[in-house]
Amino acid sequence: MAMMCALVVLTACNGPTAQAIPTPSSGVALIALPHLPGPATPTPSALAAATAQPTARPSAKPTAPAGSTKIRLVSGPSTVIGGCRVFPTNNPWNENIANAPVNPKSATYIAAIDSTKQFLHPDFGSNPTYGIPYAVVPASQQFVPITFNAYGNESDPGPYPVPLNAPVESGSDHHVLVVDSGNCHLYEMYDAQQVGSGWVCASGAVFNLNSNALRPNDWTSADAAGLPILPGLALYNEVASGVINHALRFTVAQTQNGFIHPATHEAGINNPSLPPMGLRLRLEASFSLAGYTGEALVILTALKTYGMIVADNGSSWYISGATDPRWDDNNLNELKSVPGSAFQVVETGPILH
Repeated sequence: MAMMCALVVLTACNGPTAQAIPTPSSGVALIALPHLPGPATPTPSALAAATAQPTARPSAKPTAPAGSTKIRLVSGPSTVIGGCRVFPTNNPWNENIANAPVNPKSATYIAAIDSTKQFLHPDFGSNPTYGIPYAVVPASQQFVPITFNAYGNESDPGPYPVPLNAPVESGSDHHVLVVDSGNCHLYEMYDAQQVGSGWVCASGAVFNLNSNALRPNDWTSADAAGLPILPGLALYNEVASGVINHALRFTVAQTQNGFIHPATHEAGINNPSLPPMGLRLRLEASFSLAGYTGEALVILTALKTYGMIVADNGSSWYISGATDPRWDDNNLNELKSVPGSAFQVVETGPILH
């Protein structure tokens, strides 16, 4: 199944005391450059206009006082966005796998991924047409109708608190990601387009950032693997702080028809030599990081500790990051010298079919 465009909305909750990471000077809840016409950072009035003719916020969804929209790291291996911890510390995305056992089929899977491309590649940078943007909205954000035109039977029904001018990923996947700081839920859409008073998309998924609950088996999300997208993105503010405390998302050219939790969906063929969705890799401890600097060094260090997870079919070895004009493309290019042979697959659970 092709990768779906996603819309992620994060809402802020009061989180634990933590070391702050600088917030964009605008102070506006929307984070990342939108790919829709208009100013790069929407103003509060623009957000209000974007929610014209909204659907009222469902009373069944709990709300919490709006907190900081800063991105910050907490004492445990979690990131906080919009005041919301991005999943509990024991969530698979936040799991340290530096000492996890090597998968018996590691060499087979690495060879399969290497068959089309052989080096790591950052699929993000300072160019706003690269990377996946996301937005953070306050508890007061109005919910709007969501219509599904492809995978509605595997999607979480709307309405979603997604502004009508929310940033949309460039390219073909058109992901929209929104964090609702009012309930600490993440809303993601694939192949999303703003229409009328709401959005039309191929699929949509809602994740409770305070829970480790998975989607039902065989359900997709805004990603082919049924995984959330935002938790796997390299975020500039995290990298600038000197540490990434979670796994990264990456793509491979072809996958088998199986998945490993926390993935819940497959989009491959009957070939057990190919990697399944949810497969987790880490950069080998013996791979020397001498000569790597800045942003590239932080990312490679995280890949040794938290690794990366197969999330979709696409170009092999492409790792994902959030759209941000502050990325240093020359520094990120250092990642392109890391060979796929420097990775190994770790054992994290059985393949489900």
